[in-house]
Amino acid sequence: MASSAEYIPPKVWAWNKSNGGRFAKINRPISGPTHEKDLPVGRHPLQLYSLGTPNGVKVTVMLEELLALGHRAAEYDAWLVNIGDGDQFGSGFVAVNPNSKIPALVDRSGPTPIRVFESGAILLYLAEKFGAFLPPEVGARAECLSWLFWQMGSAPYLGGGFGHFYAYAPEKIEYAIDRFAMEVKRQLDVLDRRLAQSEYIGGSTYTIADMAILPWYGALAKGSLYGAGEFLSGQDYKNVLRWADALLERPAVKRGRMVNRTYGEPSSQLHERHDATDFDTKTQDKLTAGS
Repeated sequence: MASSAEYIPPKVWAWNKSNGGRFAKINRPISGPTHEKDLPVGRHPLQLYSLGTPNGVKVTVMLEELLALGHRAAEYDAWLVNIGDGDQFGSGFVAVNPNSKIPALVDRSGPTPIRVFESGAILLYLAEKFGAFLPPEVGARAECLSWLFWQMGSAPYLGGGFGHFYAYAPEKIEYAIDRFAMEVKRQLDVLDRRLAQSEYIGGSTYTIADMAILPWYGALAKGSLYGAGEFLSGQDYKNVLRWADALLERPAVKRGRMVNRTYGEPSSQLHERHDATDFDTKTQDKLTAGS
């Protein structure tokens, strides 16, 4: 592979399947399914197809928080979508999310199933459906949604940019890492200044904005995302850490972070969730011990 200093872009870009580093198998410049595969359907009104990445965690935390509030209609089946194996390119998944990204949700509570894709859209859909975690007052709602969409807009810089070049690219490119590290630190500073003014991202109450931002920037400051906490001086963002630590103690957040998780301690992994009792009986440590 030519070094970045030697590379001269061709007049017309061509897809080189050998490129892409860790994600060479799953990244491609075209959309649509690669194979026929129906999605499973469980017994609950809400069917989630996901993986325990930061974007997936947003939604499982939201669902667990809704259940903690007593919204029984928020019961859900969480099915594992293994993006490393290309599950997101199955015909059933593509029918729910044409963009082939997790998470994707199907609401089967009404006469016609409703598909919702993009994590921010799912959070907003659930907040409106259940009347929770989205302030009703127009000013507070606008603040919450502004931060929600801030996260959705910043994620490509953090995940697709910094995360890729710092942790996953087949070679370390100083210019790319410096460029994205600078922007990610600016974003952390934006959050830190905001959280110096208010308890939560949107203001005085916990909202979907917090749920969206915690798995990305909270995890980054805590050092659990890309192993980049020291590199980015995450310890310097005291207000982000205070906020993240408080949210990580919420029981629903703890449960939501376990769902569709396929890494870490076996006791923290609940590959699929179909009942509230699964947290006690079907984590990977218990399944392994019983096999």
